[in-house]
Amino acid sequence: MKKLSLFLVVLVSGLLLSSCAGIKYLTVETREPAQVTLPADVLSVIVVNNVVQQPDEIGHNTKLLGQSDILKEEAASDSISLFYTEALAQFLDEEDYFRQVHYLKEPLRDDTDFFQELPLTPETMNTIRSKTGADAIISLDKLILQTEKREHFKQQGYSYGALTGKIHSILRVYLPTMEGKIPAVQYTDSIRWEGFDIQDEQVYAEAMLPSREEAMKILAVKAAEKMTYVFAPHWEMQDRWYYTLPHSLMREGEAFAKGAEWAKALEKWEAFYNVRSGKTDKAKAAANIALAYEMMDDMDKAFEWATTANDLFIQATAANSLERRRSLLYKNEIERRRSTSNKLNMEDY
Repeated sequence: MKKLSLFLVVLVSGLLLSSCAGIKYLTVETREPAQVTLPADVLSVIVVNNVVQQPDEIGHNTKLLGQSDILKEEAASDSISLFYTEALAQFLDEEDYFRQVHYLKEPLRDDTDFFQELPLTPETMNTIRSKTGADAIISLDKLILQTEKREHFKQQGYSYGALTGKIHSILRVYLPTMEGKIPAVQYTDSIRWEGFDIQDEQVYAEAMLPSREEAMKILAVKAAEKMTYVFAPHWEMQDRWYYTLPHSLMREGEAFAKGAEWAKALEKWEAFYNVRSGKTDKAKAAANIALAYEMMDDMDKAFEWATTANDLFIQATAANSLERRRSLLYKNEIERRRSTSNKLNMEDY
């Protein structure tokens, strides 16, 4: 009986120790740079709609169950370009990067040639800028939408299938000082839905296909959101982690990390790194130190310690180990953030 009790004590102690060692995850916000870096003197922009409305009979089709022919359909795309440009102006304004974001509600094109792009002339650009005071113009110069519906089966008289919506757009930035160079940003994307092809909220409400018109609106708003990240720095949520070990210094560092006291956490983790000789423990401490420096916006130090952690994991773990792969991913992410930090700083001044 005594032997059994002793065995249980050892077992429980071992479980407690192993539960103290592991990894803790946290979610952080990182500031990502704009993909198109505008000159520093561009403090205000205006978003304009420079496309012709897509004809209803272009870009839409249906394939019915048991039939090989593809049927052409009609869908009204009126106001979709307005949804796109208005949403883009709103999203840009919410990023609070430009001093002012204007929006021109009236479409610039009054012709009917949907397939032809007509970029803004210098005269039109100067007229818009003089009337609004905007430093630059972000113009939607092309917008093509498609919807494809496919029937899969019928149930209780209702058709169940898939709807795929596609969008292709071109945005241009017009500046008076670009020496004839007009940055153009192309965006192509698609969304697929599955559900019952009915417009009855009382039946199968949780599994209904959107209408073609609603699908196009969703695509336009999504495109506007993506394009916001092209023209303005933005915040993104990302996952991070730090290692825990059954040692007083690591526990104290963890306690400070939970309270976002990164300088104090850094002090404890560095102390642990300096007193340990095992490469695995030192690698975990180095990874924690890199995180602390990242949280304090010192990307050079973060990259230095992330590299140290990765090197130690390579020496101490197998080639296909999770720790080695994880540390390499983090090292690459810090290197990416470090390479964009100068761009962000230039944009801020």
